[in-house]
Amino acid sequence: MKAGPFRADQVGSLLRSKPLKDAREAHEKGTLSAVKLAEVEDTEIKALIKKQEAIGLQSITDGEYRRTWWHYDFLGLLTGAERYNTGHGIQFKGVQTKAEAVRVIGKLDFPENHPHLAHFKFLAANTKRTAKMTIPSPSMMHYRAGRAGISAEVYPDMAAYYHDLGHAYNKAIKAFYAAGCRYLQLDDTSLAYFCDPTQIKMLADRGDDPKQLVNQYRDVLAIALKDRPKDMTITTHTCRGNFRSTFVASGGYEPVSDMVFNHIDVDGYFMEWDDERSGGFEPLRFLPKGKKVVLGLVTTKVGDLERRDAILRRIEAAAKFAPLDQLCLSPQCGFASTEEGNALGDSEQWKKLELIVSVAKEVWG
Repeated sequence: MKAGPFRADQVGSLLRSKPLKDAREAHEKGTLSAVKLAEVEDTEIKALIKKQEAIGLQSITDGEYRRTWWHYDFLGLLTGAERYNTGHGIQFKGVQTKAEAVRVIGKLDFPENHPHLAHFKFLAANTKRTAKMTIPSPSMMHYRAGRAGISAEVYPDMAAYYHDLGHAYNKAIKAFYAAGCRYLQLDDTSLAYFCDPTQIKMLADRGDDPKQLVNQYRDVLAIALKDRPKDMTITTHTCRGNFRSTFVASGGYEPVSDMVFNHIDVDGYFMEWDDERSGGFEPLRFLPKGKKVVLGLVTTKVGDLERRDAILRRIEAAAKFAPLDQLCLSPQCGFASTEEGNALGDSEQWKKLELIVSVAKEVWG
């Protein structure tokens, strides 16, 4: 029987604890060794696991405590990739990220010793519930920089790049399975960005054909997911940007919903529906039998706690377009897509997760 998505679930990242932040700052200053930093991470992750279990969550994550970014830490450690200083950050609404990114400088592959495998094993060894691993979708290697982020000397032909990227992810999925992972999430903001006219214009202006590109991303996922283990739950998560409580994109899921639900071979979809930027629930009409959508109705961007009756009404509204039995509940995104975290307090984060568990019990039993 597959694990997840659960009626009460979570996206993955959680606000970094003060001891962890202090340790990372000391490490960056050179006053704390990498070994000592890892010891602090281990201690804080164990405490984080206990908190998740205590409030009743069935899917347990490490909060992405060992990462600085939700995507670059994983992507930058693929064979053929490197993290580098871009000189400017990613522009969100009113704020920029740190000036870092990942580029392709060699033939892509998934290394047998990728550190995230050990990160998962540590998580799984410290919980008896379902250990959930989150990694960026393969499209995230390309979307932000496009062709400019991929060496023309290594990949003069983009078809070869997409082929290698897909096969690197195919190896990654099987490596996580071999490590014991039965619940894997591919985080993919591009699926929602293709619904925003501003993002579509950005892609066209840099020389990409948005309609062709979204299909190319779908095809890479098909390579990655080919012959995937039958008893491994794989989901996607998509949002419209999440950095220090800001965002990048807007627009309902209508332009991509049929393709996403019916032409990507995953078991479930974590989707953002916490405000008007996400549009209505009508795209859920495309959801086929056998798949689940996790409704991201509780926002991670502000600390104000949602009204219980308001969440119940929104679940009821969503159930007009897809069977209630195929729906679940979660936050709309992680609480800390980057190590800086969103603009809310630790206690507010846990109250939101507790509310999700409580509402899910009321709705689904």
